[in-house]
Amino acid sequence: MTEGSTAVATERAWECDRDHSLHPWTHFDSFRTEGAQMVVSAGSGCFLEDSSGKRYLDAVGGLWCTNIGLGRDDMAEAISEQVRKLAYASTFVDMTNGPAALLAAKIAELAPSGLERVMFSTGGSTAVDSAFRLVQFYQSCAGRPGKSHVIARENAYHGSTFAAMSLGKRQGDRAPEFRYLTDTVHHVSAPNAYRRPDGVPEDEFVDWLVDEFEAKIAEIGAERLGAFFAEPIMGAGGVIVPPDGYMERMWQVCRKHEILFVSDEVVTAFGRLGHWFASESEFGIVPDIICSAKGLSSGYLPIGATIYSERIHDVISTGDRDRAYTSGFTYSGHPVCCAAALKNIEILESEGILENAKSVGAYFEQQLRELLELPIVGDVRGRKMMMCIENVRNKETKELFPADINIGKRITSVCEELGLIVRPLGHLNVMSPPLVLTRSQVDFIADTLGKAIRRVSDDLAREGAV
Repeated sequence: MTEGSTAVATERAWECDRDHSLHPWTHFDSFRTEGAQMVVSAGSGCFLEDSSGKRYLDAVGGLWCTNIGLGRDDMAEAISEQVRKLAYASTFVDMTNGPAALLAAKIAELAPSGLERVMFSTGGSTAVDSAFRLVQFYQSCAGRPGKSHVIARENAYHGSTFAAMSLGKRQGDRAPEFRYLTDTVHHVSAPNAYRRPDGVPEDEFVDWLVDEFEAKIAEIGAERLGAFFAEPIMGAGGVIVPPDGYMERMWQVCRKHEILFVSDEVVTAFGRLGHWFASESEFGIVPDIICSAKGLSSGYLPIGATIYSERIHDVISTGDRDRAYTSGFTYSGHPVCCAAALKNIEILESEGILENAKSVGAYFEQQLRELLELPIVGDVRGRKMMMCIENVRNKETKELFPADINIGKRITSVCEELGLIVRPLGHLNVMSPPLVLTRSQVDFIADTLGKAIRRVSDDLAREGAV
């Protein structure tokens, strides 16, 4: 294709998209005039290429998901082979297929001990939605139908289905035009150590969080609470790493009150922190239910998996002989998606990618923390391949920039000029690169991000905004 024809094709794609697509989280005014700011045409490894041929290092990893990197022939072959053999088969009631059955067994092998049952869905939102329904089903089967309420956390993100968005409460997500579950979904504070009260040590902050949780349980009534939903590290809510001891103590409170602990590992599972699952390996807890997606197929095809304990299965599968679990999706256990996930897991195992995530991830943490010396960087946080920069107007008071400055977006715009994609979330810049990232690519990310922050800082100084 000639340069001229490429430009025409790009313009056509841009116009079609602007005139006909409704993107997730579309901002109508800016999209109406500007349309899509990038038309992506190709991807390989850690890199994306736009329709003009410009190459970018994708430090966002798609959307927390391109764990093994893009453009792999072995993935393409596994997918095409399964399409030719069996492109689709229903898994409703008493039908299955080979990839779905084998993947369920493989996930049970990798999951923490006791979590041996798997319910497939189409992604993270539906995995969380399925967990929400499973909680109610289990508690009712256990003779506790009143335990239909759940607790989640402020500023969490759990997906975009009705139930998942009701569980999440991230700032900016709650559009007033939508409605949310409010009668049975409750929230407690996020474990954001950076934003804890001045002078309060982390251990006392954990005490306060646990006390708040206990008080919320007492307020609602333990006899009405079915589950607690929590991400091991809060992702879109700002890459909030909980203080030491927090996760284990919250888990212990749940066990005391017969409240299921649902660990939303849609982001953290399948390697992002260098483990198959972060709940036990990173935080020392074995939840009752784990939600997963993203890294399960490294974004090659849409798939989610809700993994739950044998204890739960024993309760829901015995008793009433006419009981049926009436939940699931047309594409649950889709054979091609499951084949892709099986191949993805094989690659993660055979190529030592989890070990790379640990070693290069530690270097990534180290290099990004050097940015704390910059005047508008208030916090650098995260673990391994899951990192965040919090930009502030005043480092001493932690005062934020006014929303109209759009600080995160200003920084990412400069990064894109320099060939780097990072994600803006308000005053934050978030990174979740492919797990095949190299040390030299880490250096490029840190160096480029530093240049972008310095340039934006200089611009703000000239504008009198700092």
